[in-house]
Amino acid sequence: MAFDAGTLFAVLEEISRACLGARVEKIYQPTKDEVVFFLRGKKLSLNVGSICPRISLTDISKDNPAVPPMFCMLLRKHLCPAVLVKIEQCGFDRVCKLTFMGRDEMGFSSEKHLYAEMMGKYSNIIVTDGKEKIIAVLKPIDFSDSEIRQLLPGLTYRPPSVPEKKNPLTVTKEEWQSAIVAYPQERGVTRFLSDTFGGTALSVFREIAFRALGQTDVSLVEANKQALYSAFCAWFSALKEGRLAPSITRNEKGEPLEYSYLPLTYFPDSSTEKYPTFSTLFDAFFGERERIERIHLRAQDLLRLVTRTKAKLEKKLSLQREEWQSASLAESYRKTGDLITANLYRLKKGMLSFVAVDYEKDPPDETVVALDSRYTPAQNAQKNYKLYAKAKKAREILAEQVAVTEKELAYMETVLHFLQAAETEADLSDIRDELYHAGYGSKMRRYTPQKNVKVRPLQYKTSGGYTVLCGRNNLQNDILTFKTAKKTDIWFHVKGLTGAHVILVCGEEEPNEQDYTEAAEIAAYHSCATTDLVAVDYTRVKNVKKPPAAKPGFVTYKTNYTAYVHKRESLAHLS
Repeated sequence: MAFDAGTLFAVLEEISRACLGARVEKIYQPTKDEVVFFLRGKKLSLNVGSICPRISLTDISKDNPAVPPMFCMLLRKHLCPAVLVKIEQCGFDRVCKLTFMGRDEMGFSSEKHLYAEMMGKYSNIIVTDGKEKIIAVLKPIDFSDSEIRQLLPGLTYRPPSVPEKKNPLTVTKEEWQSAIVAYPQERGVTRFLSDTFGGTALSVFREIAFRALGQTDVSLVEANKQALYSAFCAWFSALKEGRLAPSITRNEKGEPLEYSYLPLTYFPDSSTEKYPTFSTLFDAFFGERERIERIHLRAQDLLRLVTRTKAKLEKKLSLQREEWQSASLAESYRKTGDLITANLYRLKKGMLSFVAVDYEKDPPDETVVALDSRYTPAQNAQKNYKLYAKAKKAREILAEQVAVTEKELAYMETVLHFLQAAETEADLSDIRDELYHAGYGSKMRRYTPQKNVKVRPLQYKTSGGYTVLCGRNNLQNDILTFKTAKKTDIWFHVKGLTGAHVILVCGEEEPNEQDYTEAAEIAAYHSCATTDLVAVDYTRVKNVKKPPAAKPGFVTYKTNYTAYVHKRESLAHLS
């Protein structure tokens, strides 16, 4: 559902109760399309992205860029620490106006306005002074972008033009009757409502038609117009009077279909989940989806690097194995040389082949041995011995190269696993830093390695009260195992697969069986295992070693036990 004027009307009431009269404490711009104000301990988010523009309170914390964008710096200059004194909706449209009172550079009282326009791809944030002169624009619009409306610093702010439609909150019965009489009667009820009244999502008009008529596609000539008017008035009276029920409509699978300020019932085989506030509703509806999209977008370059490197390594490994198989002919060269040497007394130069008895077979059998007629029998024997020595050496070198390539490919698979499991932008930064130090810096343009990297492992608490630490990437795995954990703590890792290093912090104590199981389940959950029952190895940290020059995250261990647990996150990780 679009963030329509009715939703904005309801949301602004909630924001007014929580933030009106509050002073702006901080301002952040976590993404290019979102600004967050800290007001009296509340976070007010203004999102003007083209997909889901909205304004709401939020409890979601996001990573902020190390260097604030210029627009964020301008907001801090003009609105920090001003007081939010007024919140209003501009007509019945998707535009709201926030009025702030503060002081200018000279110490005089100064009024500033912030306009948030939530209009799809045209969404924007504009800051003006008390005389509506534009001070800053998040998305400037000049004459090359639009000949109708320009938004540039120094110009006077003009609200966006909207179609001439009636306001559903103020329409009278007489206006309703004249509109419905003048409208073509063969058209549908939903289309009549959307063509006549502005600022309202189509899903709302479908719901009004469904409540009045039992279906959404009835034509006006067939509709009970009195029932339709009653349903229309009941819906918007509830909005005006604040009798709201923020809710999400879900399908049979539990997937969200629409959100609204009142329950939507026209969807077949659907259920409605109500929320106490709009902030919790938007966090639930958009939070996880936006986080995944944001992480996926930020990880594109890393994903491209890892997948390309992995593909090259797979191709390289295939070629090396083919060459290794070719080098397996070494023994046949040696045998041919031995047979020629054993029969030198009866061979002459110019022969193409001869029949010899192979005594290495059981029982001995005759075999045909090919010769090069250009060489003497002794030279033929020496030629085969040289080929044998060459093939034998190549086989040894290729075996080493195959092992190196297999290790690098296994490392790339671990990086890909942790990249797909990344939850925050800090996780991506750690993986980026790991790849840089692992020798892939030449493929990462203009990257500067981090200084004083902070370890942010996942933390859990078992039923017995023990802390469980779980690495988010290979570098964290190494730090957890060899720097953070004590030698007597217990180390967990999925058996023979890519996964996180998990530390059960217990020291000299012996945890009970439930603590072991929960830690093993965490290790299974943070792995690439695809089965429900997963084998997890565990041992004391002192038994885990890192081979010299090994890739990050690669270890060897001994004296371990194996537990078979279900792949599930049995505990909620701590913040």
